[in-house]
Amino acid sequence: MELRHLRYFVTLAEELHFGRAAERLHIAQPPLSQQIRQLEKELGFELFYRTKRNVQLTEAGQVFLSEVQQILKQLQQAIQVGQQTSRGEVGQLVIGFVSSAAYNVMPTILQTFRSCIPGVSLELHELTTDQQLDCLRQGRIDVGFLRPPVEDNTFSWEKIFQESLIIALPETHPLANQSDVCLQSLANEPFILFPRILAPGLYDLIISLCQQTGFSPTVTQEAIQMQTIVSLVAADMGVAIVPASLQNLQRTGVVYKNIQEASLVKDVSAAIAMIWRRNEKSPTVQGFLEIVRQVAKQL
Repeated sequence: MELRHLRYFVTLAEELHFGRAAERLHIAQPPLSQQIRQLEKELGFELFYRTKRNVQLTEAGQVFLSEVQQILKQLQQAIQVGQQTSRGEVGQLVIGFVSSAAYNVMPTILQTFRSCIPGVSLELHELTTDQQLDCLRQGRIDVGFLRPPVEDNTFSWEKIFQESLIIALPETHPLANQSDVCLQSLANEPFILFPRILAPGLYDLIISLCQQTGFSPTVTQEAIQMQTIVSLVAADMGVAIVPASLQNLQRTGVVYKNIQEASLVKDVSAAIAMIWRRNEKSPTVQGFLEIVRQVAKQL
């Protein structure tokens, strides 16, 4: 039994006339009659009552028709899902992101992707840069948004967003009323920073920025997440240098200030990069990367 036999049967069942059915199928009437006979022989029961004037389904034929129609419908659905999957339009995507990305690129990227490809479900995980690298190696996430650079040739990555670094001060700090703050004036202040292993690129950038203005910061508190760092600043535990998008985190007790020496020192900006496995072939991942690139051009 072949698929065409089932299609021949359904067409004849709909037309109940060999001539019209053959015309719809673009074949001659005798081959159609022969194919139906072969199908009945293989099935072991008659599908049609035949007379010189009309053709009618047998009771077994009526039941068989209902089942075959379901089979053909499921087949069409399978073909459609397969085509959508090959185009990356259905499936699941697991995404990792550093906490600060939630305040700049992530909302626009997710909104655009959901609008363009609603058939792909998204699973999001807030992870530090080093955690994302581990999860990518283990296949637990498909794409990451982290702080570059990445020194691992098994990954591909692209910068998609660049933002300034700013100073976070407790609102009770003596410099809180100034529009810009001289970073060197904070040389004796306790600094709150994250451990270097979590995002070495951003960590080294912050330390270099302080050193370029003449001091090495005294780190008295460490925190993993940017939100926690800002909360510690609000609790008057110290000051911090953070990406500018953290201003979107409305936290009582904190004020944000531009760095006065920004025009005098080298590289006062932090980047967000998207990262994926270099050998990634998934159409869903490739489609997501392309949408991120389009969004990045507009940011």
